[in-house]
Amino acid sequence: NVFEGKAEDMLKSGVVEPLRVKTQAVASAAEAATMILRIDDVIAASKTAAPQGPPGGGGMGGMGDMGGMGGMGDF
Repeated sequence: NVFEGKAEDMLKSGVVEPLRVKTQAVASAAEAATMILRIDDVIAASKTAAPQGPPGGGGMGGMGDMGGMGGMGDF
């Protein structure tokens, strides 16, 4: 009892908590802990250096002066 500062029988005081409420509280706590651990794993994995791939290639280069497209005519 918070008002008197001593422990007492909750059933005699009229305070009844169904088992379902306690079960849900434990399930919610377990789910919250799981989420925190997952987020921690994601953060830890993102801090590790990912292996670098090879540097980007130069591409295919320019097509050069093709002298226009034959058969297209001038527009």
